Amino acid sequence: MKIQQGSKSFRNISLALFAGGFVTFALLYTLQPLMPEITEAFGITPTESSLTLSVTTLSMALTMLFIGSVSDAVGRRAIMTASLVATSVIAIISAFSPFFPVLLLLRILQGIALAGLPAIAMTYLVEEIEPLSLGYAMGLYISGNSIGGMGGRIISGLLTDWFDWRAAVGVIGVLGLAAALIFWRVIPPSRHFVKKTGKLGQVIPLLWSQCRNPRLLCLYGLGFLLMGSFVSLFNYIGFELTGEPYNLSQSLAGSIFVVYLMGTFSSTWMGRLADRYGRTGVIRLTLAIILTGALCTMHPFLWVKIIGLALFAFGFFGGHSIASSWVGLVADDHKSQANALYLFFYYVGSSVSGTGGGLLYSHFGWFGIIGMIAAYVAISLMLCGFLVHKSGERVSETLIP
Repeated sequence: MKIQQGSKSFRNISLALFAGGFVTFALLYTLQPLMPEITEAFGITPTESSLTLSVTTLSMALTMLFIGSVSDAVGRRAIMTASLVATSVIAIISAFSPFFPVLLLLRILQGIALAGLPAIAMTYLVEEIEPLSLGYAMGLYISGNSIGGMGGRIISGLLTDWFDWRAAVGVIGVLGLAAALIFWRVIPPSRHFVKKTGKLGQVIPLLWSQCRNPRLLCLYGLGFLLMGSFVSLFNYIGFELTGEPYNLSQSLAGSIFVVYLMGTFSSTWMGRLADRYGRTGVIRLTLAIILTGALCTMHPFLWVKIIGLALFAFGFFGGHSIASSWVGLVADDHKSQANALYLFFYYVGSSVSGTGGGLLYSHFGWFGIIGMIAAYVAISLMLCGFLVHKSGERVSETLIP
């Protein structure tokens, strides 16, 4: 029998993956609000500084394609734990980077290490949690992601004002080791894991088999567009807030990421709504919220911008929660490969749009970023329509008993 909401095992899984998500996304996004500082420290452009995130998400995305198959043979728990420890250690080392290329190399290695948890966590949840509790469990996990992303950014901003960006990165690496210990102590062993032995050469055919399902392709596209919009907005909002006419300090600009708390609420609430009313309608609602929030950030008043960022975060985390849990329900077999492909496109969207957005920002300013996001939302709505058209069975779209 799979784990149900309200049980001790459900609480342990929720705590462990919340801690794991916190570590992963705190370390992944530590440097995002520090891009103006890195630009100045190494004498580079904003677009070049965005590579500190883009190379990490790209190496993580590529590793995710294979780490799921490794976990099929080795097991979920060991790989997720090792991932958290390794990425924390690399973060501490990267605080001592003497040159920008060295920092980029360490961030590439960190992306490889980071892949272990997000590539496997969704599969672990689908295997261990009963379907009617899955949306809520996935929402709790993504809440950890959002709080980790928020905490990493805010802590790094404060520490950079007090010390420098190197101290910020090192301290967050130490916090990551502590959270990894919590994960290792409380994560329950897999009860429904079935070991699958195979060669890595079989991974590509398995991945390709998941690309033959048009509904999965739509979900992969949604992941690419959602994450591309999110990273582009938050990569360059720091340059807007620390420049004219706002001239905010690094700690104040970093504190703007407290809007991630909206995502913590949104991911669980939207997950429950999707479980009850169906995923297509709810994900369309999240896209409308994303576009509204993005447009609000164009207003010159700072408080309107902050409201826009909060709305954007609310919509993004809700949409990601729904799309990511939907993948495991649509995939007929080899769910770990299907989830790996979703995350691959999700983080490739981060890499491509994060740096591509820098080119738009350099030529068109903030209007270029918002224009790209509006186009992404329009394409996402078309993909939602295609999902409805290709939906053969309503049971695959909603979990109403």
